Amino acid sequence: MTERPPNADELLENNRTYQETFADRHLSLTPTRRLAIVACMDSRMDIFAMLGLGKGEAHIIRNAGGVVTDDVIRSLCLSQRLLGTDEVILIHHTDCSLEKIEDHEFLEGLETDTGERPPWALGSFEDPYQDTVASIDRIRSTPFLPNRHRVRGFVYHTDTGELIEVAG
Repeated sequence: MTERPPNADELLENNRTYQETFADRHLSLTPTRRLAIVACMDSRMDIFAMLGLGKGEAHIIRNAGGVVTDDVIRSLCLSQRLLGTDEVILIHHTDCSLEKIEDHEFLEGLETDTGERPPWALGSFEDPYQDTVASIDRIRSTPFLPNRHRVRGFVYHTDTGELIEVAG
């Protein structure tokens, strides 16, 4: 079996080409739409393209499942309190890996492999619509976000590209 070359080498070369036409100097730290988006890390979702956003218009916070963890609350807190955002959009999606696994089985496997159980929850779920509602509720209930009234949630369909709003 031949060893695959590191992606980083190719990506570094791509960056050199990118620098030649780089035109985004001096963008504001504050997103121009004053918007933060929490989404799954799924590589099938191009958040900027699916929403028609340009660079500098929104903060994008991504993790497995788009789960509203303590770290997401931390990032939203900085986004709002330091960088002026006042609206949050959540984007979950169909066919998510977190729908296909059980927390306890995955975490037990990690403990078996490493001898240690991780301190974090995996955040698996059965229904992306219900999980989006739970995520909206988590944002609306935290005392750390001054702007928790402008929160909307959506489920992205990976086969059609459609966003469906979830009432929360």
